[in-house]
Amino acid sequence: MTTFIIGLAVLIIGGALYGKVCEKVFKPGDRETPAVRLNDGVDYVPMKKWKNSLIQLLNIAGTGPIFGPIQGILFGPIAFLTIPIGCIIGGAVHDYMSGMISVRNDGAQMPLLIKKYLGKYAYPFYNVFVCLTMLLVGTVFIYTPGDLFITQILGADSGAANPLVWIVYGAIFVYYIIATLFPIDKIIGKVYPFFGALLILSAIGVFVGIFVKGYPLNEIWNVGFTNVHPDGLNFIPIFFVTVACGIVSGFHSTQSTLISRTISSEKEGRMTFYNMMIAEGIIAMIWAAAAMGVMKLGLANADTSPTDVVGIVSNNLLGSVGGIIAVIGIIVLPITSGDTALRSMRLIISDTLKMDQSKIKNRLAVSCAIFAVAAAILVFAKVNDNGFKVLWNYFAWANQTIAVFAFAMITVYMIRHRRQFLMALIPGMFYMFVITSFILNANIGFNLSWTWSYAIAGVLTAAYAAVIIRCGMNSRAKLK
Repeated sequence: MTTFIIGLAVLIIGGALYGKVCEKVFKPGDRETPAVRLNDGVDYVPMKKWKNSLIQLLNIAGTGPIFGPIQGILFGPIAFLTIPIGCIIGGAVHDYMSGMISVRNDGAQMPLLIKKYLGKYAYPFYNVFVCLTMLLVGTVFIYTPGDLFITQILGADSGAANPLVWIVYGAIFVYYIIATLFPIDKIIGKVYPFFGALLILSAIGVFVGIFVKGYPLNEIWNVGFTNVHPDGLNFIPIFFVTVACGIVSGFHSTQSTLISRTISSEKEGRMTFYNMMIAEGIIAMIWAAAAMGVMKLGLANADTSPTDVVGIVSNNLLGSVGGIIAVIGIIVLPITSGDTALRSMRLIISDTLKMDQSKIKNRLAVSCAIFAVAAAILVFAKVNDNGFKVLWNYFAWANQTIAVFAFAMITVYMIRHRRQFLMALIPGMFYMFVITSFILNANIGFNLSWTWSYAIAGVLTAAYAAVIIRCGMNSRAKLK
C-alpha cells in the first residue's frame, strides 16, 4: 500500500510543479483564442473552463486507463512508479503542448501541425495513419463499452450470435453519429457533465474501497525493480504499449487540438490539458491498485479478462448497487472518447479536403463515409475469433506511434521558438525506441529476436533524434 501512496503523491505533487514549468516554457498570453476569433457555432465555440476540462478528461479517458493498468500491474509494483513519472514528464507534456500549439495555429488539427512543423513529406503519411487510428479508437470504444454493458449490467452473453449485442452496439453507434454531426456545445457540452459525475463517483468509490477493504498490495522494496510478469514479457517495450492511457497516448493530441477550438483564454491551458492528463494518471493508478488487490486475494488471476476484473473489483468494493454505478462510470469512459475520436476524424478529413463544416451537408457526407468503414471494422472484430485481439494490438501500437509524431512536432516548435526542447525530445526518443522495438519483435510485426529488435530500435531512435533536431534548426533559420 505504501508504494501505491508514494506513487500517488509523486503524481499529484510532481504534476503540480512540472505543470508550472511547462506553462512557463510555453508562455501563454492574452491574445484572442481561436474559439473567440473564429467562432462558427459548430466547432469553434467558447465554453467555460470547467466544461472544457471535463470534456477533455472524458475525451482522453477511454478504457485505456482501466484496461491498460489492469494488464500492466502484472509486471509488479514498479507500475506504481512508472505510471506517475511517465504521466508527468511524458503524457501531460504531450497533451499540453499539442493543445497550446494548436491554439497558436488557429485551432489546427494534428495533421496540419505535422505539415507545418515536420514538413510536407511527413504530412501525408501521418494523415493516413492518424485517420486509421481514429477509426480503430472509435471501433474499440464501441466494442468494449458494449460488451461491458451486456456482461456486467445485463448479465448476458456478449457473443456475436446474441442479437442483443448488435442492438447495444447500434445504440452507441447512433449516439456517435449525433455527437459527430451536431455543434460541440449542443450535444457533447450538454451530456458530459452528467457523464463526468459518473466517472468521478466510480473512481472515488474504488479508491476509498481499496483502503476500507484493506486490499493487500505488493511493495517495491519486497520485489525490487524485478519484472514479475507471469508470462515473462519484456518490461520495455511491452509495459509502455500496454499502459498507454495513463502514461502517454498519441490519441490525446487529437483531443487536445479539438478542445483548442473551445478554450477562451490561453491561460486555461494548464488546467484543461496538463492537469486533466494528471487526473487520468490518477484513474490509472487506482485501477492498477484495485487489480493487484483482487489478484492478491485470489479473486482474479493473470488469465482473467480486464472486463471481468472490472466487474469483480466493482462488486467486491462497492456492493451490487455501488458496483453497477462504478461499471456505468467505466462504460461512459470509452463512449466519451469514441465520439470525439470520430468527430476529430471528421475535422481532420474536412481540413485536408478544405470542406466547410459549418454546412450540415458537408458534415453529413464526411461522417457517412467514416461510419461505414467503422461499422465494417466492428463486424470483423466481433465475428472473428481473434478479430478483437488483432484490432487491439494494432490500436495500441498505432496509438503510441502517433505520440512519437506529436513529440517530434512539439520538439521542432520549441527549437524554432528557442524553448527548452529536451522536455519533448527525450520522451519522444523513448517512445521511438518503444514502438520500433515492439513492432520489430511482435508477431503482428517482423517477429525478430529481442537482441536484433533492441539493436535496430536503438539505431532508429538515434536517427529520429538527429532528424528532428535538424528539422527544428532549419525551421528556426527560416524565421530569420
